[in-house]
Amino acid sequence: MLIDHIASAGTLESSDIMITIEPGTNGIELTLTSPVIQQYGKHIRKTITDTLHRLGVANASVTAVDNGALDCTIKARTECAVFRSASNTEKIPWGDIIL
Repeated sequence: MLIDHIASAGTLESSDIMITIEPGTNGIELTLTSPVIQQYGKHIRKTITDTLHRLGVANASVTAVDNGALDCTIKARTECAVFRSASNTEKIPWGDIIL
């Protein structure tokens, strides 16, 4: 999936994550901020990158500000940000790609 413009999903509230995605040219570049980065940073990064790969995103710059989000929230916010950043708004497969 091609990232056409900047988009975000999520909030900065507790137990949520704010994902901002924008077009990139050098693979997936991920910047993560989290109060639990020492304990869960690798897992959060893997969840985000796995979700991007499942959606077919090859080039993107992603900023994630985590505040203790669960995996299901991380996946949902990443999926939403990707679909918001694409020009195509028809036939978005909500719920079909990420299970």
